[in-house]
Amino acid sequence: MRTLFASLLYQEPLGDAALVEELEASCLQLAQDDLAGRRWAKEKGYRGYTSYASLNDLPLRDPAFGDLKRLLDRHVAKYAEGCGFELGGRKLKLDSLWVNVLDGKGGHSGHLHPHSVVSGTVYVTLPPGSRGLRLEDPRLPMMMAAPPRREDVPEMLRTFVEIVPEPGTVLLWESWLRHEVPAGSGTGKRISVSFNYRW
Repeated sequence: MRTLFASLLYQEPLGDAALVEELEASCLQLAQDDLAGRRWAKEKGYRGYTSYASLNDLPLRDPAFGDLKRLLDRHVAKYAEGCGFELGGRKLKLDSLWVNVLDGKGGHSGHLHPHSVVSGTVYVTLPPGSRGLRLEDPRLPMMMAAPPRREDVPEMLRTFVEIVPEPGTVLLWESWLRHEVPAGSGTGKRISVSFNYRW
């Protein structure tokens, strides 16, 4: 047997615990101050706050996000190397970065990130009852006649894989990979910073 069409997931500590604490304060302050983001989240039924549609300059707006960008650039470069991307001497570039503050029962339905190469999330807080990132086998739409997989199959054969990281973790994946955040069952705020890189 040979493994074909592998999809690589990168999971590493961010590398700066103090920055994670600083990001928590910054994210909560944005959730309080960003009226346009709160309005967008309410209109879309988002259980909490996201700066996804309202703020596109976080690394310039807040030094914590500038520091985060510098660390992410290094993580993404390592991931791109691991993926074997031939970048022609260029680097992947941060295209967008946004804050997510979900309430305890909040989630985010399945989606992908078109026009990007690498997407990812830094986990700031994950209180009890929070769900992680659920990744979907990209072949799923073509498997309509396939039987279900046994529960004991290796991770690489599962239809869905959910990663519940520790706070301060960076997850990276190729942007075409469909993913979601299942609704949680807790009461605390689940805080993360998501981003896209393009070539």
